[in-house]
Amino acid sequence: LAIQRAKENNMPQDNIERAIKRGAGAGEGAALEEVVYEGYAPGGTALLIEALTDNRNRTVSEVRNILTRGGGSLGTAGSVAWLFESRGIVTILPGSHDPEEIALLAIDGGADDVNVESEPIEVYTAPQTLEEVRRALEKAGVKVDSAEVSMQPKTTILLGEKEAIQT
Repeated sequence: LAIQRAKENNMPQDNIERAIKRGAGAGEGAALEEVVYEGYAPGGTALLIEALTDNRNRTVSEVRNILTRGGGSLGTAGSVAWLFESRGIVTILPGSHDPEEIALLAIDGGADDVNVESEPIEVYTAPQTLEEVRRALEKAGVKVDSAEVSMQPKTTILLGEKEAIQT
């Protein structure tokens, strides 16, 4: 997905290959690793923060600092992760296609759920079937705006005006 996004944004192939090598630890610079921090924003809003770093200690310190300045706090491992689930999300601008037709195509392609009430249309899948659903939609002539695996909240809360501004 990252390579596809880079190509969509006209990134040269050399830059893509260099980024892949650097992420794998080859080439110049230190090896990068992905870390996930859990915390709380004002109003009790749960946060999952994904970061790519070459220095875990510096990154955790900076994340803690940012959360504290904003009125939040860094949580312990597992404190908020259970509030989220990994899902594939395909977004589609309907254009000349009927939203209901797109929903049927997506479900036939293996989608779990489709939200046609808002624009862009959102198609939800299991992370493993994201690419399969995206290909099925494109094969049917639907232009896919984006496709990504994301951590979606299981429930949402409505914040007051003060907490929303702080968050």
